[in-house]
Amino acid sequence: MTADEERGGPDRRRAEVAAAAERAFRLLPAAPGDLPASDGRASVPARRITADPDTVERDLMKLVLTLVELLRQLMERQALNRVDEGDLTEEEEERLGATLMLLHDRMTGLCARYGLTMDDLNLDLGPLGTLLPPPE
Repeated sequence: MTADEERGGPDRRRAEVAAAAERAFRLLPAAPGDLPASDGRASVPARRITADPDTVERDLMKLVLTLVELLRQLMERQALNRVDEGDLTEEEEERLGATLMLLHDRMTGLCARYGLTMDDLNLDLGPLGTLLPPPE
């Protein structure tokens, strides 16, 4: 018996995916026309992107560093799994640990250079929580 059959078959799995997609679409912000106008004027979305030329470089670096930090944390978890499974030699473990520590130090340095903290990189995804897991 396959895993799909144990859970109710492919039709149940499709229904679960459809329900998850429906929940996700309910989380999307409303389009300007969907919002009720309170005073007769055209309604505007609650959040707007501010394109300030003075902060473009910092905002772009924040986005790039957020992605790099996410990947760094994923690589760190994968490395810990490999160490726990015994897939690496002692030398490989040392080299991997040193590389991850160096990457973390460089991330901290780049954050400082652009006036960011590591907490600034943890984007708030609203009802989904934060992008990065809390520090251990």
